[in-house]
Order: sequence, then C-alpha cells, then structure tokens
Amino acid sequence: MAKTESLNIALTDEMKKFIDSQSGKGTLYATPSEYVRDLIRHERDRLEASSLRSAIIEGYQDVIHGRTREFSGDLLADMKAHQNDLEK
Repeated sequence: MAKTESLNIALTDEMKKFIDSQSGKGTLYATPSEYVRDLIRHERDRLEASSLRSAIIEGYQDVIHGRTREFSGDLLADMKAHQNDLEK
C-alpha cells in the first residue's frame, strides 16, 4: 500500500459543513477524508480523460488532413519509418 501523509487545509465554514454533510452515517463515505480523497481521484480521472480526448481529436485531425500512412502489419517498423521521416 502507498505511504500516506497528512495534509492540513483551511476551509470556510460553508465548505466544512458541506464536506461533513457528505460523510458519516447515511452517506457513501465514513469520514471526511474518504470523501476528499474520492474527489481528488475523480479530478485525476477527469484530467486523464481530457488528455485522452485531446489525443483522439488530434488523431482525427491527422486523418482529415491526410497525415496518415497505411499500416504494414509491423508496428515497430512503421514507428521507425515514421521517426526516420521526421528526422529528414
């Protein structure tokens, strides 16, 4: 398991009340810490998904602008050929 460290943050009364309302009896999270960790995980996942969407859009743009080549069946050879083309 990953090493855990503590992080103290200042919250407004409103934020603290909200976090407390999302944790404890009758909620999905036993503690405020569990709730905040889950928020952080969701944000990390959202950023990763955004990065993937950008890469997909870039790939579509390559297709639209004809920046493609036929796959030879040998990915390593195709990658080397592409690298050689970039170095020219």
